[in-house]
Formats: sequence, structure tokens, C-alpha cells
Amino acid sequence: MDVKLYAAVTDVCARLAGRLSDDTLGTVREHFAAGEWELAESTLLLNLAYEGVGITGEERDLLRSFLDDPDNPDLADVPVVDQVPPPRYRFSSTGPAGAQDPSKADILLSTDARYHGGRRLRRAWREPVEGAPDGSTWVYVLQVAEGTDELKAYSGLVSRLWVVLKEKCGLEVVVEGRLVPPYQAAALAAARQIWTA
Repeated sequence: MDVKLYAAVTDVCARLAGRLSDDTLGTVREHFAAGEWELAESTLLLNLAYEGVGITGEERDLLRSFLDDPDNPDLADVPVVDQVPPPRYRFSSTGPAGAQDPSKADILLSTDARYHGGRRLRRAWREPVEGAPDGSTWVYVLQVAEGTDELKAYSGLVSRLWVVLKEKCGLEVVVEGRLVPPYQAAALAAARQIWTA
């Protein structure tokens, strides 16, 4: 697989966090990580259109760079916007009373992060605002070393969360020291550190 294409896929997935529904984006990430490109492309394009998620011209060009067919008619059904909308979530360092206890997920992700190039693990509580595709949940941001496969790290960790704890929560994997899209930046700004290498 071409490194440049894989980097474009990873970039697009990161940019769409908080805009495309969590389950859809998670499925797309897992399909790309597993090498199921056709399935990932179809899921991505059809759900962008179905969920009415607009993309910028730059994002459309990035998508075209890795699509099997750059002129895929499903891409024409995806709305185009002038600029990336602000995140439709508010983040805070603590959850409300009655929020799911994150301690088991903290332990599992902290233990496994090192096997996926992890450098730091942070956690924030996410609250939706009007128009958000998903509800309240804990969101983890794993900052990884340069050269780490972010999609495979994501796939491996969310799989472990489900298999071991039967839990789902938000997870973003970003390279430490790089600029991140608005959703991840907002989560990081509010997050508390759970683990460091």
C-alpha cells in the first residue's frame, strides 16, 4: 500500500471526527486498517451523503486522492461546504454525576497504549450541542509516536475495549506534536492526562 495514500486516509478520518457519527467513522477506520478499501470507501461516501456531512474542497480532493475511482458518483452526493464547521460538542475534564465510570477503560487503555506506540493518554467528557451526530460519552485521545499506524492503533484499542469490557467510548489517535483537527484539539484542551510513557 502506498504510504502517501494511507496518510491521506488517516488524515480524512481524523478530520471527520465529530462530524460523521461515531459508529460510522469507527467502521470506516476499522475497514481501512484491515485493508478492506472498497468496503471502507463505500461506507464513507454513502454515509457522508446519508448523514448530510459537508466536506470542504480540500477534503474532497484528499478523498479523490485515495478513492479507487476518483470520479466515483457517490462523491457527487456529498455536500461541499466553504469551511470546516466548529465541533458540535463541548468537552470538560470531568463528567456529570451518574456518568459511566471510566476507571476500567482507563486501566485497559493505559495498559495497552504502549503496544500501539502510545506516549500519552488523555480523557475528556463530551457533551453534544445542537446538530451533533452522537450523545454524551467519555472520549480518549491517545497521543502516539511519529511513525505509528494511527488507524491500526485505533482498531486494536476499540476492539480490546469491546472484547474485554463490552464498552464503547470515543477514541482518537493522534501523533504527538502534530497539529490536530478541531474536534481532537477541543478534546485535548479539556482532557486530563490518564497515562504517560
